[in-house]
Amino acid sequence: MYDQLKLDNQLCFRLYAASRLVTQAYRPLLEPLGLTYPQYLVMLLLWEKDWQSVNDIAHRLLLETNTVTPLLKRMEQEGLVKRNTDFIDKRRTIVGLTHKGKKLEEAAKTIPACITQGWDSGQSRPEDFAALPRALDALISKLKSNDN
Repeated sequence: MYDQLKLDNQLCFRLYAASRLVTQAYRPLLEPLGLTYPQYLVMLLLWEKDWQSVNDIAHRLLLETNTVTPLLKRMEQEGLVKRNTDFIDKRRTIVGLTHKGKKLEEAAKTIPACITQGWDSGQSRPEDFAALPRALDALISKLKSNDN
């Protein structure tokens, strides 16, 4: 067997496993809010800046619009967001929060701290986790530039 083909030598596996486990960790925190993890990501964007185009949301989430559109439709049915045609460009759909969606922000404000609580204990050092966002941003940027 080639060393480079061993699972333990694959960065992609570590990223996949970490992503899956982080999403799993969010589930019990999001369930009381009635949100899935992808819906939570959309809500984060809209809490940051209300009324964004579907294209902008898809771009920020690194997804295709045909992936985001059904997600937004479900969120609209659940009363979290509303979709309107852009007044200036009738071809664009913009998405904004409903009153119910805005109220969820208060309930969600403790989620990030709950997720990272305890990450700096044991064998890990806090500075290791502090460096992760920069390293992942660099990796994402590199992968995006290779995608073009």
